This record gives sequence, C-alpha cells and structure tokens, in this order.
Amino acid sequence: MTAAGSSTSSAFPPAIELRGINKHFGPVQANRDVDLTVPVGTIHGIVGENGAGKSTLMSILYGFYQADSGVIEVGGQVCPIHGPEYALAAGIGMVHQHFMLVDIFTVLENILLGAEGGALLGPGMAAARAEIARLEADYGLEVDPDALVGDLAVGLRQRVELLKALYRGANILILDEPTGVLTPQEAERLFEILTAMRDRGVTIILITHKLQEIMAITDNVSVMRAGQMVAHRETAQTTREELAELMVGRQVLLRVEKSAADPGDVVLHADGLSLIDDAGVLRLDGVSLDLRAGEIVGIAGVTGNGQSELLEVLSGIRPPSRGRLSVHDRVIDHDHPCEPEEMRDLNLAHVPEDRQRMGMISAFAAWETAILGYHRDPAYTGPILLKTDAIVEDTDGKMDRFDVRPANPQLTSDSFSGGNQQKLVLAREIERRPDILLVGQPTRGVDIGAIEFIHRQLIEMRHAGCAVLLVSVELEEILSLSDRILVMFEGRIVGEVAAADADAQMIGLMMANAHETENAAANG
Repeated sequence: MTAAGSSTSSAFPPAIELRGINKHFGPVQANRDVDLTVPVGTIHGIVGENGAGKSTLMSILYGFYQADSGVIEVGGQVCPIHGPEYALAAGIGMVHQHFMLVDIFTVLENILLGAEGGALLGPGMAAARAEIARLEADYGLEVDPDALVGDLAVGLRQRVELLKALYRGANILILDEPTGVLTPQEAERLFEILTAMRDRGVTIILITHKLQEIMAITDNVSVMRAGQMVAHRETAQTTREELAELMVGRQVLLRVEKSAADPGDVVLHADGLSLIDDAGVLRLDGVSLDLRAGEIVGIAGVTGNGQSELLEVLSGIRPPSRGRLSVHDRVIDHDHPCEPEEMRDLNLAHVPEDRQRMGMISAFAAWETAILGYHRDPAYTGPILLKTDAIVEDTDGKMDRFDVRPANPQLTSDSFSGGNQQKLVLAREIERRPDILLVGQPTRGVDIGAIEFIHRQLIEMRHAGCAVLLVSVELEEILSLSDRILVMFEGRIVGEVAAADADAQMIGLMMANAHETENAAANG
C-alpha cells in the first residue's frame, strides 16, 4: 500500500520545522546545518546509514540532547526543548525501539505512570480508563487495560506505548524502528493504526532502515548522510533504489542474486534437541534438523522463540539437555558435550547474534578481535608469545578483502561502526573456509551498503559448498537468502518450506503459530 497523505496539511503551519541544527560530540559533528520540515497530518520517514545523524536529530527534537545551534519550531512557533518534559508539553511523544514499560504493571498502570494527576489515584484511574477507551476506539488500539504488560504479545505492548503517548496529549509521534520485533501481520496492523492516526491529524516521524516500509507507509521521506540532510522526496515520486543510492552515495544492489542450490551431503544432523535453562525453563523443545553442504537454511521467528538457544547448542556454547547432535562423525549429547573450540576443530564457524557481547572484546585491538577463538593457530602463536607482526599483516589482508574501514588493525574494536565490526567478525570466521557456518543476525544494526556486501559473502560461501544456518529477525533477509526456511515458535520448529514456495504472509502465520489454526479452519 502507498500512503495518500493528508489533503488539508498545507492549510496549517508545519507540525515540525528544524532549521540549521548543529550538534557536536567532542570533535565529531553528528548534525551539520540540518533543515527538516514535517507537514501536519503526514507520515514522514527519515532514513540514513548508521552514524548518519538521524537518531541524534530525533533525540534533539525529543529533548534528550540539546542542539549546539539552530531553531526548533512546533506548529509555527519557536519552541526550545530542554528535555523530554518540554517535548511532551509541546505535544511530541516518542515510541522507542526497546519499549519503556513495566512488565509487572497493568496496561492502565503503565499508561498512568508519571501522569497520575494527584495523590488520590481512584478518580484519576476512572478518568484514565474512560480516556483510554476513547483513544482505543478512535485509533483501533484495542488492548485490555487490566492485562499485565508482561503477559502481552510484542505487538500489543507497542500499542500500549502508542496509547501512553496519546494519553499524554501527543499529536506528533516519533517512532524508532517500530517493526524490528514484529511479525509481518503485526507490522501490517501497525501500519493500519498509523494510517488511522495520520487521517485524524496526528503527525508521525518514522525512523527505519527498511526501505520497503518507507515505500509502504510514508507520505514524505528525508535522507541523511554523514550528519547532513541530503535529500527530501515525496514517497510516491521516488524508489527504493534511489533512496539507497542517496543514503550510501553510490548504487546499491537491493536484490540478492543467486543460482539454484545444489545441496550435497548432510554435514550436521540434530535429533530432538531440547534445552532447559538454569531457571528450569524449557527453551528448546525437540528440535530436529539437517544442514547440507551447499545450501542456506534460514530460521525465522519472532525474537525469543528459541533461535538464540539453538545457535548456542549447535555452536557448543551450551550442551543439549536432551537429544543429540552429529557434526561429521562426532556425536554430541548432554553426557558428551563439545566445547566451542572443539566445534571449530570440526570446521564449524559461528558468527554470534550479539557481536559486541560474544563476538569481540571492545577494548581489544582489531588485530586481536580478528583472531579470537583461533589464537592457538600455529600461524598466530609461537612457543611463548603471539606472532604479532604476522597477525597484524593477516588482519590487514582481511580488512582489505572485507572492506573494513578504517583499515587500521591497531585501532580498538569499539572504534569501528557496527557494520565494520560485523565485517571484521565475518572475515575472521569466513576466511577459515568452514564446512558449516552458523550466522546469527548478520545485518543487525548494519547499514545498507554493508548489508549488500554481507549478503554477497554468504552466497559465495554457499557456492563454495558450505552449509549455512542463518538466523535473522529480518524476514526479507530470510526469504531472499535461504534455500529452505524453518520457522520456530516457543522453542519448537513449527514449519518448514522451500524458500521458492514461501512468502511473507505464509511465514508470518507460522511465526505466530497461526497456520495450524488457519489450516484446521479451512479443512473443517
């Protein structure tokens, strides 16, 4: 769908106008002379690579940061915003990527938190309940006000955040990556809600890296690059390809090009893997799968449904509680575990989901990160000390081949952007030419230029005969890279489909475990 926009918005002053916004963090200029105009009653997208300055700009608008210079106008009036309370007073609300809710409180209590309206909660609660009912009816934000937030699905929690902002009087909403943890059906429902809000005069600013969402839901889009605003477009007058080129400064291939798979022998077999965590919670429930040489198997699912635990068991980080795993001729079970180092000896490589927590040590130099896990390789270590010169030279080569910027092995790992950190970790694992590659969230927090590069590397590994297991919350990534798709729900594999036969609707139903109900209804 393409948003139509509000025909009356031009009759009013802009909802938001930013002029000449500058912001420095030490020697780094995050925003440089940024201008932005957002008409009333529109959905306005802001896109850009990591570090382009879009989040800083929105943090200034919401009062988290103060601009060094520049002017903010709200509704045609100059409006200094010295903190979030000033933003709220001006009618600006923000829904963060990671929800700001208290799980043990009810929906009503979360919405009222910080806006109780006095010492006597009873009258305020009754009035709030009535106002929330009105907002739910107006915007299609139905949610049980007495439900505990911790018991709600992710999509419903997001509705609570929207209600919370509207209850506080916001008529301008900033949404930061709002579909990152939603199923396709939940994302579609969110778009319907946002469209209803826009049609009732609410102005929405949408920060997202998903260009298909920009094309689907926004009226206008602004592009930032290197701290500057480089383009403004009416969404109907642009394309994903043009926006990608504006973001990166060069043409970007958005489609994954690959030939048909020619799978070989099974190199990894899992049979009934289960995992019970330290709290006694069943995280994996009888997972069975095969990985074959020369294919990419994608694991789809909403975050928290066992994908992370599956990667940990397959990589040797945790032994299975039940079931068994065969890698080549090695059989692994609870009584015969296999440490990650032994898994690497079996030619299994692992790119973890959280590169900063598990894939690198921030304070280490890049050349140290480039050998983590492989530091006992004779090429890197002598009788007593590491062969530092050889490692630095090796890292230089990796940085060149994987386009890691800046190409300086001596810099600390946290000196690099997220995309360059990810390319360094990928280089470390891929250049060993593993038989099996486990990849978790390969493009999380990575900008569009690096995404193109990473996808190409994974396809080349598959062409070289590697068996790739891909875990990603990005459904488009799963659909475009995979040869087979497995869907996880509550620790189980609930569906398998050839990627050529799959679409987002089908996979989304499986992710919500709704396909069985739908099939039963159709057969009944």
